[in-house]
Amino acid sequence: MFNRVGHFQRREVLQGLGGGAVAAALGSIGLKPGRAAAQEAKAAGAGRGQLFTPYTRSSKVSLVKGNDRRDIVFQALKNIEDEIWASIGDKKKILVKPNFVSTTRELAASHPDEIRGILDFLKPRYQHEIIVGESAAGRGGTFEGYRNFGYLPLEKEYGIKLVDLNAQPWVPRYVFGNGHKPLPIRIISTFLDRDTYIISAAKMKTHDRVVVTLSLKNILLGAPLNDGKKNDKGLTHTEYNFTPQAVLNFNMFHLAQEIWPDLGVIDGFVGMEGNGPVGGTPVDSRVALASLDPLAMDTMTVKMMGFDPMKIVYLTAMAEAGMGQGDLTKVQVLGTPVEQCQFKFKPNEKIIESFGLG
Repeated sequence: MFNRVGHFQRREVLQGLGGGAVAAALGSIGLKPGRAAAQEAKAAGAGRGQLFTPYTRSSKVSLVKGNDRRDIVFQALKNIEDEIWASIGDKKKILVKPNFVSTTRELAASHPDEIRGILDFLKPRYQHEIIVGESAAGRGGTFEGYRNFGYLPLEKEYGIKLVDLNAQPWVPRYVFGNGHKPLPIRIISTFLDRDTYIISAAKMKTHDRVVVTLSLKNILLGAPLNDGKKNDKGLTHTEYNFTPQAVLNFNMFHLAQEIWPDLGVIDGFVGMEGNGPVGGTPVDSRVALASLDPLAMDTMTVKMMGFDPMKIVYLTAMAEAGMGQGDLTKVQVLGTPVEQCQFKFKPNEKIIESFGLG
């Protein structure tokens, strides 16, 4: 569970926890995980007494406010530079995963200057392979987004490779649909690869089912395959339920036991409020965040956006399960004081009443 410099490897632990948690979830409907998953869970300590261990350590979140998107992303990473390099260790590949929920509306997508800020930080020191990879949900495909949003020059600028993760191999998993019926889902193998260091390059936005979409949701909903014939991302929220009981919350919690970013980055230079994640309006917030504890960072960002973190069901469930620090009194903010970065984002109109956001 520790790399050669003694740094905690969260995704390895979560993969171990996932075996026990999946056993618990699937056991209730008569299914059992494979022997390999069960053995891995046992080796990682899952299944002995309490299923999840409370997260008692404090976490660091870097927050920078400024007038240059690329620079504040870079500075947010520099604030936790030593911890980041220790966590990367001897990884031979880095995946920087943007968010293209739309491949035609720039406001809904990760801006290329967010990616530049991340690559400015990585390239002088990291000598192995870096890919920028997305698995776009739209019919136009990932490379439509790369073209429309100005990503193509990044390959020559930085010597990196742009990849369509929807063209990568996949493995079968299950999520839950209407009536708790288990549904087979294809998960892109890259998101399960322990040798790949995953950076979530997210956007600060509202959402129509779960209030906000930030660094964790970017990875968890990026993992299902969309091969152009069938979009498995939709299987995570098959029911049209715009309440806190939406199955999407459980399915993200379920997938998070096996899929997790190593480093989270949030671009809030221009956020999105209202009818996100696609149809909202801009907020001139001019902030960037970075953390090795994406759960702590997402929870803090929820508070900065003006929402109650306790109403974000998938984040509170992950915090209760010990996947990260959900108690903001145990989060150390580096950089700009959080008191200088308080906003009042409008929620998506579909969930105002059911979530009590009026």
